[in-house]
Amino acid sequence: MNRSISIVPGFDLWPGLLDLRVQADLIETVRAAFEAAPPARYETAYGKAMSVAMTSFGPLGWTSDKAGYRYADRHPGTGRSWPDMPQALLDLWAELGDPDTPPDSALVNLYRDDARMGLHQDRDEADPRFPVLSISLGDTAIFRIGGTARKDPTRSLRLSSGDVCRLSGPARLAFHGVDRILPGSSSLVPGGGRVNITLRRAKAA
Repeated sequence: MNRSISIVPGFDLWPGLLDLRVQADLIETVRAAFEAAPPARYETAYGKAMSVAMTSFGPLGWTSDKAGYRYADRHPGTGRSWPDMPQALLDLWAELGDPDTPPDSALVNLYRDDARMGLHQDRDEADPRFPVLSISLGDTAIFRIGGTARKDPTRSLRLSSGDVCRLSGPARLAFHGVDRILPGSSSLVPGGGRVNITLRRAKAA
C-alpha cells in the first residue's frame, strides 16, 4: 500500500491509492446507484439548494431539508432503501477505517462545473471516535481543511482521482470543504466532474 502523508494531526492522505481499474469499477458502481437512488441537490436548513448533488450507499443515507440535516434509511425521492454498500468500500474501510465495526453509510457527492462544498464539520454521526474515510474520483478538487473552530487557520491541497484521505482523532471534527474542482483534469466521470465517496459510521456501534 502507498504510504500515507499526515497533512495535519488526524488528517491522513494516501495519494493515488486506488489504481485506474479500481477507480473505473467504482464509477460503474456509482452509475448504477444513480439509477436506483438518483442524486439530488438537497435543500439546506437555510432554504438554499446545495450545488453538490448527493446520494448514498448502505443502510443509512444523509439527507437535508428545511427541517435540518439527518441520516435516513430511505431515499427521500423514491421512498426506497439506499443501494447496498459495495464490497470494495467495505474492504477499504476495514483496512483504513475500523476493522471491527463496519460503516453504515457511504455518501456519494457529485460535483459538476462550479459546484463546491463550504467549510463544515461532520458531526451528525453518533460516535466521532469512528473516522470519516474519503475517496476522490474524477476531476481534481481544491480541498480546504482547518481546525475544530470555524475561525481556525486553514490550508488547502489538491485531491486527485484515486486519492484516499481519513479524518480521525484530533481532525475528526475539523472544518473542511471543497473550494472548487478543476474541470477537465480527469476523464473518469462520464459527463465530467468529480465523485467523492465518504464512508462513515452514523449510528452507535
